[in-house]
Amino acid sequence: MQINKSYTELSLKKAGVVYNPNSTGYEKAVDAIINCLKNFKIDYILCPIDNLDSIVTFAIVAGGDGTLLRAARFYAQFYVPVFGINLGRLGFLAQSSPDEINQSLKKIINGNFKCEERIMLSANPGRLSALNDIVIKNENFSRTARIFVSVNGDRICDYLADGIIISTPTGSTAYNISAGGPILVPRLNAFIIVPICPHSLNARPLVIPSNEKIEISSADNTKKLKISADGQNTFSVPEKAVITIKKHKNKAKLILLKDQSFYSILKQKLNWGISNNKY
Repeated sequence: MQINKSYTELSLKKAGVVYNPNSTGYEKAVDAIINCLKNFKIDYILCPIDNLDSIVTFAIVAGGDGTLLRAARFYAQFYVPVFGINLGRLGFLAQSSPDEINQSLKKIINGNFKCEERIMLSANPGRLSALNDIVIKNENFSRTARIFVSVNGDRICDYLADGIIISTPTGSTAYNISAGGPILVPRLNAFIIVPICPHSLNARPLVIPSNEKIEISSADNTKKLKISADGQNTFSVPEKAVITIKKHKNKAKLILLKDQSFYSILKQKLNWGISNNKY
């Protein structure tokens, strides 16, 4: 299976300091970022999440995973890499905590980092983009939906379920894992199709190559569906419309510290492979 490339090129010419004013403690984090950038004589601009500026060479994002996802989607179209500082709860995509800002930024400035490309999803109707996942449910969330799924024109499954998740490898540790889907190494070029609470014991997650085209439609007894991207952009799908999901033309760019591998983050964030037994 093809692997996305990693690269180390990063221009430190101008930093975008992205923040979510609704995040607790964002002022302290932003001040620490600015002080560090000033010490290294790196130019910067402040970018609230609702007013992002494309004229930067890299972005430092202070907030939760939702803030980082939104920034990564925006900057993907400009090939601008982003670095996350977690001000939320789990913060799976972030590489730094508020207490580690100076240490983490010094590592980036000194070249102790890598930039990694992550595939994204696009969905129509709606022209949505997602780094984590596309989720489709009955417009009436209290009812199940009967969803038809085709890949490259071949009908593969009819799901009677609460909904369906189409996840990227990056999103495999998000909603996907809660629904019983597998965890994928983020660099893989693959997507995961996962039913949410299916009314059948033989409905299982499916991993497919990322160059496949997924088409989703509803049965006659499900009037309308709702679609959301990364849990942020949600709208109703017109009746009888076919939802087309495929790999986005753009890729998100994440700045990762060299001393933090995906496997170490699994262990740290999810207590991966740690026994609860005491000997």
